[in-house]
Amino acid sequence: MHIEELREYCLAKKGVTESFPFDNDTLVFKVMDKMFALFSLERIPLSVNLKCDPDYAIELREKHDGLINPGYHMSKKHWNTVIVDGQLSEKLVRHLINHSYDLVVSKLPKKVKDQFNSL
Repeated sequence: MHIEELREYCLAKKGVTESFPFDNDTLVFKVMDKMFALFSLERIPLSVNLKCDPDYAIELREKHDGLINPGYHMSKKHWNTVIVDGQLSEKLVRHLINHSYDLVVSKLPKKVKDQFNSL
């Protein structure tokens, strides 16, 4: 998968915005102003930090050693860095993006979730 495909996939989700809040190399996707995906555009191969359930994160890291790692510059318990170089299936990468997005949406405060639901 290329960054443009991943960008379009993220932006197609409800309530999502993109920005470069940290630097010109880190593309961040937020749902209702909460981060769910951070792409490092300068790193080769392409990588993305995604939020993940802690138990599932451990399972993924064990199963995909070297391709799914503790989140780079993020909470190692709640974030994974996923290498997007073709070794992981497109289906799995999309699933992990969905999982991250869904986790963030599920934790939105009630007032924000109400705004989200009315979009």
